Amino acid sequence: MALLKILTAPDPRLKERALPVEKVDDEIRQLMDNMLETMYAAPGIGLAATQVGVLKRVIVVDVADTKNGEEPNPIMLANPEVVKASSDQSIYEEGCLSVPGFYEEVERPETCTIKGLNRDGKEVEIKAEGLLATCLQHEIDHLEGTLFIDHLSRLKRNMIVKKLTKEKKLKEAATDHNL
Repeated sequence: MALLKILTAPDPRLKERALPVEKVDDEIRQLMDNMLETMYAAPGIGLAATQVGVLKRVIVVDVADTKNGEEPNPIMLANPEVVKASSDQSIYEEGCLSVPGFYEEVERPETCTIKGLNRDGKEVEIKAEGLLATCLQHEIDHLEGTLFIDHLSRLKRNMIVKKLTKEKKLKEAATDHNL
């Protein structure tokens, strides 16, 4: 397995729409495994293929609270889609590995049903609520080219993007200076 580079906003690749996976083969399973390893190392609770520069409809998620003794419970899906969402909404403070250091409250459906293909290529249906529902919807948003900050006011979103752009330029300048 390998750690993958996570893209950060405002990288234009994060705004691209991912393409469907034709079939879950060894290449897709390897991508899922690498994404899972990358997500755990980051550390995070979800990662979409677009976040690592791969325009395929693949996500990995694990919301298990391992710090409090829960066993890891990874979910790996190709072609995930929300097939049902509740009208009841919930608000969670969301963060994102592609928007490091920023957390904001986002309102999403409280429960949802997701369909997709598991690591073995079998169709699965997941009924999710709470944090898992939020995380799955967040990752599926990535496949559509949507970041959690796109759910915020234009003012908040622009402030965050401006700060991330400035940080990126400072890092690049430091790297250029060290050459």
